[in-house]
Amino acid sequence: MLAAMEEASAEEVRKQFDTNVFGLLNVIRALLPHMRKQGSGHVINISSLFAYLNNLPGLGIYGATKYAVEGLSEGLAIELQPLGIQVTAVAPGLFSTEFASANSYQSAAVMLDAYNETVGVTRASLGDFHGNQPGDPAKLAQVIIKLAASEKVPLYLPVRRDSVKSIREKIALITKEVDEWETVSTATDHERLAAAVFE
Repeated sequence: MLAAMEEASAEEVRKQFDTNVFGLLNVIRALLPHMRKQGSGHVINISSLFAYLNNLPGLGIYGATKYAVEGLSEGLAIELQPLGIQVTAVAPGLFSTEFASANSYQSAAVMLDAYNETVGVTRASLGDFHGNQPGDPAKLAQVIIKLAASEKVPLYLPVRRDSVKSIREKIALITKEVDEWETVSTATDHERLAAAVFE
């Protein structure tokens, strides 16, 4: 889905979430009874570098679905850990797949001139990425195979330098803003409880 959030209809947004979030959940729910029965398993969810730091105008809805995949993976990992089932959210960067081909995405039915300088630029240039992405899909597949064969696995696995860079930039941004606002955001207890320990 390539659209400004204001442009996208509820139906268009729902289609993106149905595919990337609810479709993923349906598959997980179908698999978990078998994994629970055998007392082992590894759920590998495909996220995206856009889940970490979405800096491409027009991919906000897509990025939100992948951010949801990250959140689902976190919650799932906590629930499944006692059952011997592991979870990893794999966030590929830019690999030479069909992701940027004209057949792989759609724009909203409504396009507003107000977004010409942001989303419009992405619309005009996304096709230029097609076939020029630096990542080798065969090497991504090898990472997934190695991950699947590992005993100790990460919950988060950014794959490719751009994805690693995105997660580090997101962590740095969050840390900076939390630090800047800490005095304001933490001075929020009732006065009578301010001295109590609820950290």
